[in-house]
Amino acid sequence: MQEATSKTTLGLEMATDPRWADIAEKSIEFILTDHAWCEQKAATHGISIISRFSRYPDIVAVISPIVAEEWGHFRRVLKELNKRGFELGPQRKDEYVNKLNDFVKRGDHIEKQLVEYLLAFAMIEARSCERFRLLSLHIGDPELKKFYNEFMISEAGHYKAFLDLARKYSSEEHVTQRWQEWIEYEAEMVKTLEIRGDRMH
Repeated sequence: MQEATSKTTLGLEMATDPRWADIAEKSIEFILTDHAWCEQKAATHGISIISRFSRYPDIVAVISPIVAEEWGHFRRVLKELNKRGFELGPQRKDEYVNKLNDFVKRGDHIEKQLVEYLLAFAMIEARSCERFRLLSLHIGDPELKKFYNEFMISEAGHYKAFLDLARKYSSEEHVTQRWQEWIEYEAEMVKTLEIRGDRMH
């Protein structure tokens, strides 16, 4: 279970249980492995969005460099794994992302669907940013502190970029209302997830 605390600076209703960072530090091989796969999936999903919504120039222009950055992150985490004598290992099931996907509204209007995907991506980036911040503050390894502080800054930029894109393809009122629904859903959802030191989410 996750503990409810005050809202985070990213507007999340449910802050991560502070015990997570301590557990994660004891399982750093598994955290790095899961982190690597998260970056790989972020790059892959970005390419998928570009392919599906290529008629929208802003999507291509904004998400293309994000894809490049996510792939660069994947390579950075791989390098960190190798430096520490760890291997990438098999991809893991991401229960957090799978549960978020259940909340995506399906429909036949392409721009409404696009906005849903953008909000889902923004939520993943917000939670990732919050987790990276915890690691940058509480992990003992000075190199990893700096490593995760840099990732935190990057994810915050992606979070903002996805929300800004969503506002280009829907009204401010709709995005604000729907984003609040996402926040509330995610807060309830994380209460059901086990605190695991081998998962980023």
